[in-house]
Amino acid sequence: MRFRSVTIHPEVKNTKIARRLGQSDISSQGPRLSDYRQGKRHLFVAPKRGELFHICASLDPRYICCSTHVISQISNCPFECTYCFLQNYLTDTTLTVVADTKAIIREIREKTSVQPWRLFRIGTWELGDSLAVPPLNHVAVELVEEFKDLRNCILKLRTKGGFVEPLLDIDHGGRTVVSWTLNPPQVIAKEEIGTASLDNRLRAMELVSKSGYPVGLHFDPMILFPGWQRAYEELVRSVFSAIDPENCIWISIGSLRFNPEMKKKIENNYPSSRITAQEMVLGNDNKFRYLRPVREEMYSFLLKCLKDAGAEKCFTYLCMERWNVWENVFGWCPSSIGHLDYLMADSVQRRFPKTAPTEPQKEMYMALTYE
Repeated sequence: MRFRSVTIHPEVKNTKIARRLGQSDISSQGPRLSDYRQGKRHLFVAPKRGELFHICASLDPRYICCSTHVISQISNCPFECTYCFLQNYLTDTTLTVVADTKAIIREIREKTSVQPWRLFRIGTWELGDSLAVPPLNHVAVELVEEFKDLRNCILKLRTKGGFVEPLLDIDHGGRTVVSWTLNPPQVIAKEEIGTASLDNRLRAMELVSKSGYPVGLHFDPMILFPGWQRAYEELVRSVFSAIDPENCIWISIGSLRFNPEMKKKIENNYPSSRITAQEMVLGNDNKFRYLRPVREEMYSFLLKCLKDAGAEKCFTYLCMERWNVWENVFGWCPSSIGHLDYLMADSVQRRFPKTAPTEPQKEMYMALTYE
């Protein structure tokens, strides 16, 4: 895509991304736009300010969460998913990327060194897409090259895009997982506006897998629509026609969820979307979800599809669900958030020892506390 404006902060005008962008406006402030959708078309390249590394803001001790960590390096996204929470979250809507990669890595080294026994899974996707368009995928290259030397950290790039070529010929050391959010073509066309088609995502997935990257799969949010069972069954078959399940490091499953304020935003911004029309219930985290029996049916069906496709060895978990939902879907559940953190680290270490060379100590993870 072409941005309507590109502004580079003078402190980062000599960084790799600034040089790649070429002639741009130099200013200490990007355009101030109140419209979330307009902000997607304007890029601001910024210096690092304050701390960017933290645990995922969605963590809630009332639910079983995967306790991933994130780097707030990207803010806003050029894609237009109708269900995106950013439309009800961002105050500064300009698409912003922090160019000072070295400073970000210094912060990560400092904070993760306090727990050298722990495997940190660190994503860049909390407030944007990791690989949506150039130059975001070139910023990702800088992180990949730095993460290969971080012994107890995994970089998690997550995208709905298809442009991965900058990643293919670099030394990643096995320390980067490239992941895709996946939905059937019917959902992509109606609710994931401007994103890569399923075919393009699968082509990109095949390319990174052949380049030695572990691949992550995120069937989240699953969306209810007539014929959803057949659509998700075909989706799973397509994914594992593109990659070998042995190259899949983990799979997350979740369903559509949003808070009451965002429901109004969706209906105003995307009046043709019908995703808010289903019967839903408000949870303790102030988010609407499908009724529990419906969610459990969807998750159980997808889990069966995954097993039929030969993906039973891939560590599979639910996103933002309670213990009873886990029990009803899997027949078991982690005893705590720390337990799930350990189970994921253990699975990675056993199946991808190059990615996690140190055997996790269960008692250390079980002692972790979350507020």
